[in-house]
Amino acid sequence: MRTKIKVLAVFCLAIFGFMAFKPLDKKMVIIDAGHGGYDVGADIKGFEEKAITESVASKIKELNKNENVVIVLLRDGDTSMDLKERVFRINNLKPDLVISLHVSSTANEKPNGVGAYISSKKKFYDHSKEIAENIINKIAATGNLSKRYVSEAPFYILKNADFPMVHLEMGFLSNEKDRSYITTEKGQTEIAEKILESL
Repeated sequence: MRTKIKVLAVFCLAIFGFMAFKPLDKKMVIIDAGHGGYDVGADIKGFEEKAITESVASKIKELNKNENVVIVLLRDGDTSMDLKERVFRINNLKPDLVISLHVSSTANEKPNGVGAYISSKKKFYDHSKEIAENIINKIAATGNLSKRYVSEAPFYILKNADFPMVHLEMGFLSNEKDRSYITTEKGQTEIAEKILESL
């Protein structure tokens, strides 16, 4: 319990320090690499969702050349983080946008493509939908992933984060064609680049 309190205290100090030195004219975008630690997410043929999301998140931060955009990784490394902690961190950092990275998986191997979910909150709906559609269009334009849709979803993090947010599904791990793209260095780099172009 004491360890958890210490970690929380350090995180809060880091937040205040970051906010104190963050120029007001810069846009903060939080990248939430879905799952992590003991929660591997989808796991097919030795490929784990948590590793894919972490890799793409890291690439987004590394490849960002826009001086007006600050990329903050919500999960930096293979660590476990429950949904309440994710929401707590998001709401304390007060970002301009949150992009939560995931990959889909179904028992049926046919479904494929890149899609997104957003909150039904009217305050953020239009902005979140615009960003989501922009990301999907740019990724699908590469010709490697088909374009799916933007839908509303009652996911905990979408319901409780008080900022514009996109839950991005970067293809289907259960689909052979998607899997052969999203598990490669080239595919993950390309997805990261398209997300950055959308900001």
